[in-house]
Amino acid sequence: MLAPSGFPMVSPGQALLPLIIANLQANQLQLNDDDILVVTQKIVSKSENRYVRLSDVEPTPRAREVAALCHKDDRMVELVLRESERIVRCTKDVLIVRHRLGFVSANAGIDRSNIESGEEQALLLPEDPDRSAAELRQGLADRLGVDVGVLIIDSFGRPWRLGTCGTCIGSAGVVALNDYRGRLDLAGRKLEVTEVAQADELAAAASILMGPSTQALPIVVIRGVDFSGSGTAADLIRPVSQDQFL
Repeated sequence: MLAPSGFPMVSPGQALLPLIIANLQANQLQLNDDDILVVTQKIVSKSENRYVRLSDVEPTPRAREVAALCHKDDRMVELVLRESERIVRCTKDVLIVRHRLGFVSANAGIDRSNIESGEEQALLLPEDPDRSAAELRQGLADRLGVDVGVLIIDSFGRPWRLGTCGTCIGSAGVVALNDYRGRLDLAGRKLEVTEVAQADELAAAASILMGPSTQALPIVVIRGVDFSGSGTAADLIRPVSQDQFL
């Protein structure tokens, strides 16, 4: 894995593909076929101008009610509710929801850190991270002539585990979920339930190099792992009908 340094701050609406290519070139790093480019959600959201000024947000009565329960800014809660299908858990300082895209996370992934502005703003997840990954992948193919996979990742907390972990929210050109059911194990027994979230494993590995947000290493190139194929991050979402905890 390689994490090129010197990536610039991304301005709202600034095209991401030229910045990625320039950063790779500045680090004398050439993409090869079957490489996987891992990109943090934050620079994708910034590029897609997913900012919302909190002064423009009018909380609904429901948002005020929830904000009183979890002790959060009612404008932020309003944004969370707009981006969510349902509240999973609401208690003091905690608001966990099922995002409209199916992710279960705190605050619907909405962030206020590392936003370069004097105004009070929040940054939403990309509108469609799988589409964003596919567009980046196609752009790299068009500009550089390479067939690579692209993952967009974010840091999510996990039930029953402390700390956040890199998680895939957008994928293109990568088999995100590898289904081993029907294959034989080393003892010749047929596997019945084994599915591997390969895209999440790659996301977690890449996030080690990216480090905390203060390190400013928002892209990582993974080489030597052949997970190429079709698949999206949506493949990783467990249907509500199968979820034993929601």
